[in-house]
Amino acid sequence: MASAQTDTLWNPQLYQGSHSFVWKLGASVVELLAPQAGERILDLGCGTGQLTAEIAKSGADVLGIDNSEKMLAEARRNHPGIRFQQGDARTFAVDEPFDALFSNAVLHWVKPPEQAVGRIHAALKPGGRFVAEFGGRGNTELMQEAFRRLVREAGISNFETPWFFPGIGEYASLLEAHGFEVLNAALVDRPTALDGEHGLRNWFEMFLSNTLDQLSSLELRSRLLEDVEAELRPRLYQNGTWYADYRRLRLVARRQ
Repeated sequence: MASAQTDTLWNPQLYQGSHSFVWKLGASVVELLAPQAGERILDLGCGTGQLTAEIAKSGADVLGIDNSEKMLAEARRNHPGIRFQQGDARTFAVDEPFDALFSNAVLHWVKPPEQAVGRIHAALKPGGRFVAEFGGRGNTELMQEAFRRLVREAGISNFETPWFFPGIGEYASLLEAHGFEVLNAALVDRPTALDGEHGLRNWFEMFLSNTLDQLSSLELRSRLLEDVEAELRPRLYQNGTWYADYRRLRLVARRQ
């Protein structure tokens, strides 16, 4: 999942365990990719390699790229027969273009987005396909609103969302400007179950740890997360389970 973020953000064990929904829900994106035996496919932001391995089952020759050495070390342990290498989504380069490029739950982390789109175009053969899913406009809106207000009250006035959540038109225009034809794009509401009674708290601890680390004490951090839970419980907690208010942008494009 990591791409342009610092390596300190990512915990491979948490990613594979408490946050395994990230890659498990990406299985349907692999179906959309429809990998074929003999194809060369790049998995951009491969994380710990579960979906890279799923693609490889088709007989395709797969390369996984991620910016986090921690995630890559786990990927290599999990899947020793697959190639993985370090690379930033904004600057990576390949020796030979690929038939397809796949990316799941990554590109909303990458800013400025046009840098990643330029590198994706360069990594594909003419006619090569780009299949991706990531956070779209409205993703985690309720969660962000509550967190933004509460961290401001806690004294963090410079909080900025680390994500880029585009609408269909915005991202399609970006792709077209960089030499892609957009074949299919959709925004999908997908409330996503989080693991355990503390699932919401764990989500913030995983994905907004850089902001939480600015708080002056563990006590203040714990109190803020309790306040976030209290505010969001009426809308995002159902029958003993927390649900993240996810909204995903799923697309298929072709390099011209």
